[in-house]
Order: sequence, then structure tokens, then C-alpha cells
Amino acid sequence: MDIRPLTDGYAVSPQIAAEDAAAIAAEGFKTVICNRPDGEVPTEFQADAIRAAVEAAGMSFVENPVVGGAITPENVSGQAAVISGQSGPVLAYCASGNRSSIVWAMAQAGVRPLEELIATPARYGYNLEPFRPVLEQLSKG
Repeated sequence: MDIRPLTDGYAVSPQIAAEDAAAIAAEGFKTVICNRPDGEVPTEFQADAIRAAVEAAGMSFVENPVVGGAITPENVSGQAAVISGQSGPVLAYCASGNRSSIVWAMAQAGVRPLEELIATPARYGYNLEPFRPVLEQLSKG
């Protein structure tokens, strides 16, 4: 498990396993968002298996599958709703954390400064620079 905080209330991670749920809860997370489509992973890493472990550990679980290269407005609005509606820290995961970073940045466009949306994920090796034009457009939204 490799949790990478983007803000005080939102972190991303590469794929988690069911056995990580207790440790995630112990870190103070209240909600886990799955941004990874089930078709990318074997059964033990699919959303239902992770959901059961996350909920058993006392957290909420939200499924918001993001297809690489095809982020939808629904992905962005869904992520934004979870982020704004939670009473505690949120952990979002996908294969590497990159898609969870991108959808976070899109959801925060117009809320946080553009440079922050690009620089914060870059600390963990996520290059959001190619999304600058989209983030600028969303910021004007």
C-alpha cells in the first residue's frame, strides 16, 4: 500500500488489496473510491471484493471506474460529489494512482489554483501537464 496525499482530505494510491482495508481505516480514511474498472483486474481485486473489506473496516466505498484516456463528465462530477460530501479523508485508487489524480484535478478545477492541480500530483510522478488545456477550460466553467 502506497498512500500519496494530494491534500489533507484526499489521497491516491495504486491498486489496494482487501487485506489493506484495516490499515487504510487506521490511517483515518473514511471513504475509499475505486477508480479502476473491474475488467482490468482479477476477481480478488475487483470492486466487490474491495468493497466488502472496506465496509467491514468501517469505511464507505464508492465505485467510480475511470477508463484510461476516456474520463467522462460523470467521472468528474462523481468524484467531486464524493470529495465535497465526505466528513473525513478520502482515498482513491486505480492501477497507479494516476487516473485518481487526473479525475481529482478535473473535479477541483475552478476550486484550486491551476498550478496546484498540476504540481501536487507531480510530486508523485503523475504528469498532468498534458491536461492543462482541459483544466484551464474546466476552471472557467
